[in-house]
Amino acid sequence: MRGPEGWWRGKSTPAKVETYTRWSYHSLPAVEVATVGLAVFGNAGLQLAGWLFAAVCAHALLGTVTVARALDWTRGRRPQPLRLLWALGVVTALIAVGALLLADRSPGDSDADTAAGSIFGTVVISGVGIIALGIRRRRVLMLVAGFTAGAALVPLLLGAPGDAVLATAVAVLAGSGFMSFASVFSVWLLNAVYALGDARETRARLAVAEERLRFGRDLHDVMGRNLAVIALKSELAVQLARRGRPEAVEQMIEVQRIAHESQREVRDVVRGYRESDLSVELAGARGVLTAAGIDCEVSGSIEGLPVAVQSALGWVVREATTNVLRHGDARRCEVSVRRREGRVVLTVENDGARTASGSGGSGLAGLRERLAAVDGTLEAGPVREGVFRLVAEVPVTAAVVSGVAS
Repeated sequence: MRGPEGWWRGKSTPAKVETYTRWSYHSLPAVEVATVGLAVFGNAGLQLAGWLFAAVCAHALLGTVTVARALDWTRGRRPQPLRLLWALGVVTALIAVGALLLADRSPGDSDADTAAGSIFGTVVISGVGIIALGIRRRRVLMLVAGFTAGAALVPLLLGAPGDAVLATAVAVLAGSGFMSFASVFSVWLLNAVYALGDARETRARLAVAEERLRFGRDLHDVMGRNLAVIALKSELAVQLARRGRPEAVEQMIEVQRIAHESQREVRDVVRGYRESDLSVELAGARGVLTAAGIDCEVSGSIEGLPVAVQSALGWVVREATTNVLRHGDARRCEVSVRRREGRVVLTVENDGARTASGSGGSGLAGLRERLAAVDGTLEAGPVREGVFRLVAEVPVTAAVVSGVAS
């Protein structure tokens, strides 16, 4: 069973940001109850403190539910929780007005004034911040302005002095404005991180699609003309054969020659598609990973390596780069090429890995098949917590070189 650290590492970057955002705003109601709700028992009578504590708990519970529904709405998983938002706004306003009435009815009781002020400020600021998560940006200013106006109007109607009214309005404006800005920014950041994650996956899919289109285009260019010629000459040979003309044999011989030529050209296209230049792949891996915000370091030399070995290792680099982008949350990747006792060793190591095992997967299976063609081996798997390493070894011997030359 994975512990908390493994659970956290198993999440993608967008999921981590969402989890952090959710629990940050879920902590607001908890802080509200722990600080203000419990503090009323020391600043008010037992019966009054009980009612105040129940009101704060109700507001906190409603705020917790609203946070969850509002963030689900921002991610497009639920409809906008309008009823919850209105309910939280009404409850926030009622508790705030009740706190002001409590302070007005206890002009000489400093403890009651302290409890009322704490409840008023905390409930309003927390409520506005939570409501801002579930509304459009253009309405956030209206939300802050409405509560600020109410915070000034209610004390004014209760006969509070002008300086107290102004101080209350400024405090509500500053606190609720800050919380609203934090909420809007948090939602924007969450959506931006998800958009970047989607863009990374789209880029990888487009790269695969572009390669398939290139191969299809090359194959069409090679086979289109030859197949057209074969079709015409075969039709001509049929007509000549029906007429008993000996030229039919010559036409079929020409068809056979073109067919063999087409086979050779298709093999050349496929060979060019399968062969991979190791230096190009290393430079491409560094560029792609750097563009994705991953610090990539490439070391070692590939001079003198046979073409077949470079092609096989080039595919290893390409597949490893794809795995780093798709299956992990890496911040660093190291690629090294070393020669050791007649063998060339390619190592790709990255952190932020979420893959539990390196033995499965069609990609790794395909790499093992390619390496087997040059007597190479492949090992892949986690080496320590969150670190994944892929090691490919290929012999650089006279037998391999002569095999490539032949």
